[in-house]
Order: sequence, then structure tokens, then C-alpha cells
Amino acid sequence: MIDWVRGRPWLGDLALVAVVLAAELPGVASVKSLLITLACAGLVALGRRHPVPVVALVGVLYLLGTMPPGYDTPGSAMIIALYLAGRHAPALAAATVALGAAAVSATLTTDALVTHPLTGVTMTLFPTLPVTAGYTVGLRAELARRGREQAAERAVREERRRIARELHDVIAHHVSVVSLYMGAARRLIPTDGERARQALLTGEDTARQAMTEMRHLLEVLRTDGEKADGLAGVGAAGLPALVEESGNAALEITGEVVTLPAPVDHAVYRIVQEALTNTRKHAAGAASRVRLAYLPGEIEVEVSDNGRGASGGPGLGLGLAGMAERVSLVGGELKAGSAPAGGFRVHARIPLPEPT
Repeated sequence: MIDWVRGRPWLGDLALVAVVLAAELPGVASVKSLLITLACAGLVALGRRHPVPVVALVGVLYLLGTMPPGYDTPGSAMIIALYLAGRHAPALAAATVALGAAAVSATLTTDALVTHPLTGVTMTLFPTLPVTAGYTVGLRAELARRGREQAAERAVREERRRIARELHDVIAHHVSVVSLYMGAARRLIPTDGERARQALLTGEDTARQAMTEMRHLLEVLRTDGEKADGLAGVGAAGLPALVEESGNAALEITGEVVTLPAPVDHAVYRIVQEALTNTRKHAAGAASRVRLAYLPGEIEVEVSDNGRGASGGPGLGLGLAGMAERVSLVGGELKAGSAPAGGFRVHARIPLPEPT
């Protein structure tokens, strides 16, 4: 209902017209007063779109109401017009309206300023109050609008980062595996045709998996309102296949295996996947060891290799940054660097919720 009303601002314009008529018509005592009231009511309806001209014209009609015959000023229309000027006019124009209204009020209350200074000052400054109120309401609305826009922009940036992480993990892992098996096949063709054939088949299967995951990613992107969480189709249960696919790697699982929350489950898989990918890219031929430890209240993930340690090669920083961000998003911490005994080590600790 509120959204329906917000989408029809003319309803607010009509409401202001009704307020002016309800406030002024009961006190109408002459044709002049009636005409001024009707004119002011019509002008108020235009105040949202043309605040400064409207407040000027209503001010003129207000002054006409102070002239004989009779004394009947459209006070409610004047207050509303001043409010609309503060609410919808640019800041400089609103300030000019406030100063102008105060100057006119001071002219009309000259005697009071002399005989009763406090009353005179109050009457002089009174017209600035509706302008200030309108400006304050407008400022709050503008800040709220900017806040919504910034929140939407942050959501878009976060979604892009999440998609970028998925693209990096899917493409980097599968391409590195395909490259590994293609290289093995090339070396085996002259000496062992059957093993070369198996390596080619494995590379083909890996490429097919990459295409499947890419199609799934594109489907998620084409689906309105679906988050990148829809990509989280892999988890700790897929680690044995991942490690086996990676070749020279071993998996060790300790502790009582429990069902992990979906974000943690997905993060664990992607951390191991990225760490193994980095080993193949930056320490080709090194043996990797994956350790998954289910501990009370947390899970530990460790991937180490016996390569040459941190080399700072291109692409390593992006992978580590992605892993660190993943771990941070699920409330954990990640450490990565050269291991004391040689090689490279990635270690992540992720808290788990208390069982219910």
C-alpha cells in the first residue's frame, strides 16, 4: 500500500489542497478571501514541481489578504508553500526563500520589533521554520536514497567478486588439469600408447567437466534474482575425486565427519581446489598433501606440497586473495606461505556452528 501511494505523488498534492481548503474555507468572510483561498489551494498543488514560483505567488496572495477590504490571510497555504520550497527546491534557492520570507515578515512586524522585541524577532523568524523543516525532510530522504543506491552498488560489486572467484576456480583448476594430462600424454605417446590414451581421456573428461560447470555458471547468471550461491554445488564430499584428479596428491581426513553448512562446505572445496591448482602452476611435479580435520567447533583445511616454496609467480596473489576472501566470508582465518620443512603450505581454520 505504501509503495502504491509513493508511486502516485499526485495523491499528496491533492491532500495538501484538501488541507488548505479545510483550514481556510470555514473562515472565509468575503469574495476576496474566497478567491485568494481557492487560488492558494490550486497553487499548493503545483508546489512539489515548481516550489519557488509557487511560494512567491502564494506570498503575493498572502500580502493581498492583508489589504482592505477585510483582513484574511491564507496562513496554512503560506506555511505549506514554504515547506514545499525547503523540501523540493535546491539548497541555495531554499535558503533564499527563507531569507526573503524573514525579510517580508520583518517588514510586516516593524512595530512589534520596536515595542516587543522578543515577539517581533519570533514573528520575523517564524517563516524560516517551515523552510527548515522541509529542507531537513528532503535531506533525510536524499541521504536514504543515496544509502539505498550505495547498498545496491555494494551488492553488485560483491556479486561480481563472487562470480569472479567462481570463474577463477573453475577455469584455473580445469585448465591446469587438462594441461597436466596433455603434457603427460605427449611424453608417453612414443613409449606407452595405452597410458597416453588414458591421459588423453582424462584430459577430455576434465574439459567436459569444465564446460558443464561453465554452463551452470551461465545459467545462474541468466536467472533473475539467483545469487552466485547457486554455484555451490561442490563440497567436502567431492574432495576425494578432486585429489585423485589432481594426480600426485594424497588426502587425509581426521575427526568425526559432520555435515557442514553449505557456505563452509563450498569454501572448503574451493580452498583445496585452488591450493592444488597453485601447486601445479607454480611447483610442477611436486607432491601435494591435503589434510581435512574435523575438530570440536571448527574445521581445519591444510594443503601442503614439497615444491620450492613461495615464488611470487604471476597469478599466485590472485588465488591466495580469493582463498582469503572465501575464508573471511565464513568467519575463518587463512595462513599461506613457505613451510619450515620446505614447500608451500595453505592452512585455514573455519568455525562451525554449535550443533542443535
